[in-house]
Amino acid sequence: MLGTSKTFSSFSVDDLDAARTFYGEVLGLSVRDDDMGILHLDLAGGAEAIAYPKPDHQPATFTVLNFQVDDIDATVDELTARGVTFETYPGLPHDAKGVLRGRAANQGPDIAWFTDPAGNILSVLSG
Repeated sequence: MLGTSKTFSSFSVDDLDAARTFYGEVLGLSVRDDDMGILHLDLAGGAEAIAYPKPDHQPATFTVLNFQVDDIDATVDELTARGVTFETYPGLPHDAKGVLRGRAANQGPDIAWFTDPAGNILSVLSG
């Protein structure tokens, strides 16, 4: 029934200007504003996410967007050069770049987490 419907993700932010700059200039996504004050983020494969302002915004405590990449090390290096700081979580064996190397241990993809200016959690992971 819903298999052919348009699907998108959404999450709140506390500062649309900061979100626009981060998603557009730092991450390099195509970002569009609409007349309702919502940011539309164009993602690979025709997917879309929207970021909407929320005065009492609380950052998501889970990953809101995952970006599957071909070369996680090159991506982490590029994002770091653009000012992104990667998160590490207690009890997980991240390397010096902040990458959790799941592939080496046959425990999932290599993944690195970071946050947007509103504190929402994002990730890059190996394809």
